[in-house]
Amino acid sequence: MSSNRALKAVATGASLSGSDVVVLALHGYGSNERDLVGLLDALALDLPWASLRAPVDTPNGGAAWFPISTPGNPEAAPVLQATEMIWAWVDEHLAEGTRVLPIGFSQGGLMATQLLRTRPERVVAPVVLGGFVLGAVQAGDDELAAGRPRLFWGRGADDAVITADAVVRTTDWVERHVSAATHVYPGLAHGISAQEVADVRTFVRTVVASVG
Repeated sequence: MSSNRALKAVATGASLSGSDVVVLALHGYGSNERDLVGLLDALALDLPWASLRAPVDTPNGGAAWFPISTPGNPEAAPVLQATEMIWAWVDEHLAEGTRVLPIGFSQGGLMATQLLRTRPERVVAPVVLGGFVLGAVQAGDDELAAGRPRLFWGRGADDAVITADAVVRTTDWVERHVSAATHVYPGLAHGISAQEVADVRTFVRTVVASVG
């Protein structure tokens, strides 16, 4: 696998600088920046968005946020590097006062939590779909534990990709750091269901309506 120097993105036609909140879509392993565009269309959130391509090229022509070493328990260094690259993209393309609302699937779900855990003040209510958290303590964890911001965590009851250890670790972190809307969908494997899309839509619209 090789790492690109800067992140690429596909974005909505709306101005990224014309809103207080911009959605960031973060795809899963081996996918690309267009993978979650259909999800964003289905959510119909009426917010500008950008869907980012992860920095690590995979053999199938897709991309990853970090290499897979131990499934469900990645090494911290490449995750932190990818986190810094997302923030570099944000700093370059969004106004200083703009907050991001990350929606991530699988590896992208982990990256959504990384944004919250590294710059809590810049993030609104991450949406984690079939994802998990990094085991290493992050700079914003104490602030999160004190403030308990909102977060959506949805996963399939039949998901065989995210390991049981990763689910336990994430459950523990969620209970100690955020105010979570947690949904476990019966019969769903490693994917996103129509019911989950509806739940995310309701969650995000409620959160955005309360952002001052």
